[in-house]
Amino acid sequence: MKSTLRIILVGTQHPGNIGSAARAMKTMGLSELHLVRPHKFPHAEASALAAGATDVLDQAVLHESLADAVGDCHFVIGTSSRRREVPLPEFLPRAAAEKLLQAGRNGRVALVFGCERTGLENEDLQRCHATVCIPANPDYASLNLAAAVQVLAYEYRMAALASEPKPEVPPETVPEPDEVPATQEDMERFFGHLGELMEQVDFHKGRSPEMVTSRLRRLYLRARMDKREIKILRGLFSDTQRMLKIGQKQQTEK
Repeated sequence: MKSTLRIILVGTQHPGNIGSAARAMKTMGLSELHLVRPHKFPHAEASALAAGATDVLDQAVLHESLADAVGDCHFVIGTSSRRREVPLPEFLPRAAAEKLLQAGRNGRVALVFGCERTGLENEDLQRCHATVCIPANPDYASLNLAAAVQVLAYEYRMAALASEPKPEVPPETVPEPDEVPATQEDMERFFGHLGELMEQVDFHKGRSPEMVTSRLRRLYLRARMDKREIKILRGLFSDTQRMLKIGQKQQTEK
């Protein structure tokens, strides 16, 4: 059972939690660990608590930002224990696992965990398509980072085992190159292009762009566009920018 799921830990404060998370991953057949700005790594405590999963630690990839860590992913779920200012679809662990497994058939997907004390920041959640919340005891909802990784990795494995194709099921049709889902890097380029166009047409008219930009990000992330659709929209943006330049030139020549 080959997995396309990437586990990403952001700002982990205690190296032991990284080792324990690696152990939790390996017991569920996961091996792709990415770390964003860990406070201490590599570290002896991480290796000690990995307890035989040091191979997961050895191939862990370090990043300076979450944007880099999810750049080649086309579906990202962030973990959260409370409602945030950034409204996103919310799933329970089992539903989240099924979503990740389904999306993972077309490319890389990611499950993102925040630091032990504060979890994911709103800025990080902006890069996620949805959130997942483990329904712990509301009177004592303090869940260790590695335990959270274990719960969600278990649900993912159960979903994967349940969906293994039977011999008589024909293989899925491979999509055309331009019809595969857009990666997060594709989306960030798209949002940058959209922002340029909105500035050129003075869409914000002096108002703060943050609210509109946030809503547009949610809209387009929810659409789950493929690479061809991204190309079409960016082509429209480029033609609009070209026509704007022509109009501005004509006004100048009058």
